[in-house]
Amino acid sequence: MDKPLKNPPAYLINSVDHALRIAAMLQLEGELTVSEVAERLGVARSTAHRLLAMLVYRDFAVQDERRVYRAGPVLELAAHSPSLASRLRATALPHMHRLVGVLDESVNLAVRTGATVRFIASVECFQTLRIGSREGMVFPAHHTTAGLLLLAELTGDELDAVYPAERYADHPADRPDLTRLRAELSRVRRNGFALNQGRSERGVVALGVPVRSPDGTALAGLSVSMPSGRYDRRRLPSLVAALSRTATAIESDLAHPARTRAETR
Repeated sequence: MDKPLKNPPAYLINSVDHALRIAAMLQLEGELTVSEVAERLGVARSTAHRLLAMLVYRDFAVQDERRVYRAGPVLELAAHSPSLASRLRATALPHMHRLVGVLDESVNLAVRTGATVRFIASVECFQTLRIGSREGMVFPAHHTTAGLLLLAELTGDELDAVYPAERYADHPADRPDLTRLRAELSRVRRNGFALNQGRSERGVVALGVPVRSPDGTALAGLSVSMPSGRYDRRRLPSLVAALSRTATAIESDLAHPARTRAETR
């Protein structure tokens, strides 16, 4: 059975996990209130306040006169020079929320780093049975919809460089079958989308399309995820069309950031 790249440690320290998640949110989103942190983590406001106070003490966060927290000196570079992932996330989220409203299924955005993908944004749908947030999670690229989309952009030599045999000398079973993977990536390129049926998680179906920069480079994978029992292959064309429209809208906003900011004022 395929597994995520990282499993929770045997002795999960919730307070540490919460603090690290807050630090990541401050990097990606810029500003947060105590109430927002409490809601995102599913903890009491008093707990969120204590966690933020410790981050302030260690300079990972600062609190301004509005009682709003933002990235502190330790995270200052990320706060003042938004990364591509940060811009992608901020630009995509409004469109992702609209897509969830249309499809009533959870939507994710992920980027690739080497042989892994990291989910940088997730918007859950409101159905009782739904796919939960994957934000912040890391998976092997060849196990995920976004990973397949982004790996499909590589040349043969570039794909070999991502999966060198020597890197997997101690764990050869972790290295994908490159012959099989190349065939799958060729199919993704032909179709223009990737369909993942239980590949990364049993009982989950995900469908995705790439989000591209103005020069055509694939920056991220935009995907919709649902329980396999709710997937109907007859909906495939309409799902791809909805994803493609959303990806195009994100690409347009990335290409014209000044216009996007003006429209939201």
